[in-house]
Amino acid sequence: MEEFSVLIGGIAGDGINEAGQTAARLMSRQGYRIFMYYDYPSLIRGGHNFSIVRASSERTGACRDEVDLLIALNQDTLDRHASRLKEDSIIIYDADKVKDKVPGERSCAIPVTEILKEEQALPVMKNSCILGSFCRSTGIGWPVMEEVLRKHIPKRTELNLKVARRGYDAASEFCRIDKLAGSPEPIASGNQAISLGLIRAGLEAYVAYPMTPSSSILDSMAHWAEEFGLKVLHPESEIAVILMAEGFAYAGRRSAVGTSGGGFCLMTEALSLAGMAEIPLVIVMVQRTGPSTGLPTYTAQGDLNFVINAGQGEFPRLVVAPGDAEDAYLWSAAALNLAWRYQVPAFILSDKIVSESLYSLPSDLVAKAEPPAAPLLWDGQGIYHRYRHSGNGVSPLAYPPQRGQVIKVDSYGHDAAGITTEEAQITREMSEKRRLKALSLAAELQGYETVALFGKEEGKTCLLFWGSNKGVCKEVAERRGLRAVQMLVLWPFPEKRMREVLQGVERLIAVECNCTGQMAALCRQHGIDADDLILKYDGRPFSPKDLELELERRGA
Repeated sequence: MEEFSVLIGGIAGDGINEAGQTAARLMSRQGYRIFMYYDYPSLIRGGHNFSIVRASSERTGACRDEVDLLIALNQDTLDRHASRLKEDSIIIYDADKVKDKVPGERSCAIPVTEILKEEQALPVMKNSCILGSFCRSTGIGWPVMEEVLRKHIPKRTELNLKVARRGYDAASEFCRIDKLAGSPEPIASGNQAISLGLIRAGLEAYVAYPMTPSSSILDSMAHWAEEFGLKVLHPESEIAVILMAEGFAYAGRRSAVGTSGGGFCLMTEALSLAGMAEIPLVIVMVQRTGPSTGLPTYTAQGDLNFVINAGQGEFPRLVVAPGDAEDAYLWSAAALNLAWRYQVPAFILSDKIVSESLYSLPSDLVAKAEPPAAPLLWDGQGIYHRYRHSGNGVSPLAYPPQRGQVIKVDSYGHDAAGITTEEAQITREMSEKRRLKALSLAAELQGYETVALFGKEEGKTCLLFWGSNKGVCKEVAERRGLRAVQMLVLWPFPEKRMREVLQGVERLIAVECNCTGQMAALCRQHGIDADDLILKYDGRPFSPKDLELELERRGA
């Protein structure tokens, strides 16, 4: 079996995300590469939640519409997802919650409530019961289930195992997800990968006010704080968050903040402070559907223009957009190092799909990420000037306390020593210094893979994309013989590399999750015109089928 897709659905509070993660771990143990998408409304209890896990022999970053196995914890799940069923799909359902006749012969009714009552188990343990049935139905051996539960359910482990075994024994085997030759890989969400990438490059402090879909970065950082010696803080507002992080940076501590669109709105004044005062800082901005509160648990790519233009005045910045967890890990480490090397704000512009989805990660990934790189430091000679002119616009850093020196940073117009001034000549020279720094950053980025090339490299038709559309565009391009180009760095705009990878393209199609084509407009400003736009802006990701149908409709 090369591929298998499972959907697990129920209400908020049923533990659907955790159930999906457990199914992902079970299939990962069999040597499959994993992608898991989690769909949920902004409700603490009720509504409809579902996870789709796609297990494949090849690395993947998108879910297909059809599923091989549907796990229904209630009637609503069966009704909503009936259109995803194929002729040979398997259905496992909670017999106490699904009352209508279940279609097809490959179905399995599990008396979950009765089993929980007999074992005196908590309602949340229904996941263990139904996943035991999943293992039996797909031929995954009981030892694999036991290993996964013992590793990932530290509380009431024995009772969870007992309930899972009851579900396992109550099911029938319909197919076999055999173990593949490849070794299992670790799986992680994009937010976990961002956290580990920042830690890899020497992060010392993380400050955030929780906001979906960025919140789990705060959870991960708090979980790993003691192990990695991190300061992790949750202040009273996003304004306090960014100012506190800038205070850490002034003191020489590598810091980052995380938020989503509404929270970043509150940070923009302090972003300009970082620009004028030349404070290095990483801002993780995870996009969700806007404007305003919008759909807080659904995805979008609507904040590109905002992030590139946020803040008053002109100052350099870096904006990177990872397309999956692997990109997130590598570019988070690079962004932190570049922020400190050039003393600029650096954005990791993620989206809900990249940040909250689960991906298999290559086992050798850690070795590919940048270790901490030392910034340019003051040599301690003479009088310290915080904004001393240099050949590349970057001034040596010093941190307080320094005996006999005052370490100034200034949001007002200032001279090389950091002394406030409104002199015209000095104002022009400091603007040119910041401009020179931006040019130096852009020059160094030419040594990075700012734009990635996939699919048929000499293809005349090209899909151009950014962020989480990587998975679907890469897969469709490979299947249809198209060229696929991913923008990993959005600012400074990688114009030279873009022109290289687009040589020979006769038809350029931009694929984005917004309703105006923000990336395409950015490219147009640099003389690169998309011939067509394929846009999705309903809060849901593209599936391969969505994109293929749209390409066929347009004759591509």
